[in-house]
This record gives sequence, structure tokens and C-alpha cells, in this order.
Amino acid sequence: MGSETRPEDSRGAKRLVDYRFTLANERTFLAWIRTALAILAGAVAVLHLLPLDWAQVPRTAVGLVLAGLAGVITVYAPLRWYRVQKLMSRGEALKMSVLPVITTFAVGLVCALVLLGNLL
Repeated sequence: MGSETRPEDSRGAKRLVDYRFTLANERTFLAWIRTALAILAGAVAVLHLLPLDWAQVPRTAVGLVLAGLAGVITVYAPLRWYRVQKLMSRGEALKMSVLPVITTFAVGLVCALVLLGNLL
């Protein structure tokens, strides 16, 4: 009963973690996994399916950045889910996630590589 643990409140009484927060955490995890799958599908499309008239280097770079980002998200998402569950069960404040920042920079890099690929 990991998510139903009863951390002590300020008076020492036990309380339940609100199920809505547990389910919201699970939905966030699943959203990150869906994002990783979509990004991986983009990598496969760039590397193998789309008839792009790009030079090999930018095409490979875009595909590898997308595949790498999908891998990072896939590894980080369950770790984040677990950490958030633990913090909620203890009644502690949630820490900011670095995953949105990583994703933003990686997508920006892919955009730059796509523009470069169109120029070459």
C-alpha cells in the first residue's frame, strides 16, 4: 500500500495521501511515456521512412537526437514518478523537474538541425 501510506501531520495523527494526487502523478508519468513514444516515432520516420533530400549527416543527427531524447524521457519518467510518490506520501514539497527543460532544449536543437538539413 505504497501510495496509501499515512504520514503524520503536525499533531502526530496519521492521514491518507489524496488519491487524486496519486492518480494525477500517474497521468503525468503516462503523458511523458506517450511523449517518448511520439518522439521515437519521429526518429524512426526521419531515419528510415521519410524520403528527405537531406545530406546524411543532418538526417542522422536529427534522428539520433530524437532517439536520445526519447531514451532520456523513458528513463527519467519512472524515476520522477517514484520520487513524487515518495514526497507526497511524506507530505513534503515537490521539487521542480528538469525534464521539461531538457525536452525544450532538445526540441530546439532538432528544430535547428531540421533548418540546417533543409539548407544543405
